[in-house]
Amino acid sequence: MNILRSFQRAFFSRFDRYIIAKFLGTYFFSIVLIISIAVVFDFSEHSDKFAMNNAPMAGLLRYYVYFVPFYTNLFSALFVFIAVIFFTSKLAENSEIIAMMSTGISFSRLLRPYLLSSALIALISYYLGADVIPRTSVKRIEFELRYKSKKKPKIAEHMQLQVDTGVIAYLDYFDGDRKLGYRFSLDKFQNKSLVSHLTAQRIQYDTLADERFHWRLYDVKIRTLRGLRETITTKQYIDSVIIMEPRDFFAMKNQQQTLTNSELLDYIERQQLRGSGNVKVFEVEYHKRFADPFAAFILSTIGLTLSFRKRKGGMGGALGIGLALSAAYIMLQTVSSTFAINSDWPPVVAAWLPNIIFTIISFILYRKAQR
Repeated sequence: MNILRSFQRAFFSRFDRYIIAKFLGTYFFSIVLIISIAVVFDFSEHSDKFAMNNAPMAGLLRYYVYFVPFYTNLFSALFVFIAVIFFTSKLAENSEIIAMMSTGISFSRLLRPYLLSSALIALISYYLGADVIPRTSVKRIEFELRYKSKKKPKIAEHMQLQVDTGVIAYLDYFDGDRKLGYRFSLDKFQNKSLVSHLTAQRIQYDTLADERFHWRLYDVKIRTLRGLRETITTKQYIDSVIIMEPRDFFAMKNQQQTLTNSELLDYIERQQLRGSGNVKVFEVEYHKRFADPFAAFILSTIGLTLSFRKRKGGMGGALGIGLALSAAYIMLQTVSSTFAINSDWPPVVAAWLPNIIFTIISFILYRKAQR
């Protein structure tokens, strides 16, 4: 107990609690204010489409429940910046920063509660981006496709993909709504020689099975080749594990947003095995989920260095510079991601490049603020 109290005194003094409360209070207030406005604008813009496509009220409410965490996390860095500049400028304007420093508090000590608050925001942001938002994005994107754009992909034809090393699957026709395919074949090769050829008239994805990739095949014929010998086996149906899923047949818009971190890694590995060319989008998304929460530390540091001094014009100048830097950060994120997807840039570099550049900027401003 004494150790815990000593820890609290060392890291969570009254001064720390005061700054953290101001930081988090302003941060969450700005989220509620801006996201509320975004919800109103989005509903106003798409209300005609919702009415035309007969969107149910319950589904509409669920859509906006999923809408809020997605856009909150997307613009979390901007909210951090705005919150820090707003409340720190207020502290400076009321001469509270001067009073703090007159007691011997250094700029480094002043920065500590900001970083503690940023750590909490970064953890929440990572958890939302890695697990919560991907699960809710499935329903959000489905709702958008059905009631906003009316372009939900339902049918895939002539699909061929490598489902395992030396195993090629072909599907002539697949119904996405019923998860039912027709005229399926599975070829297995060893040392570039065909050793097995399976055909099935129908193939059904089993959504109730505990195991992933579980399919039931109907009217099955299996040709097994051993040298010059060939064995043919026919079965009415078989249950089989084939490493593919219905979503593998559809290039759904923003599909990378619907996968948790573990699912994203699994999908990347499977697509690389199949030699797919669209895996860069998913690799960039994976690395961004680690890089984006780190921005809270960088932007809170920059925000503090810009706003801790008392200025003649109040917070207007600092807020303007802060918004310009936030816009530059978001634009750099977009540009680097685009370069990675459309060129030979490594995805990890594209995800972390904005943080690297802005870390350098924050360090320069930090050293200047110390002096």
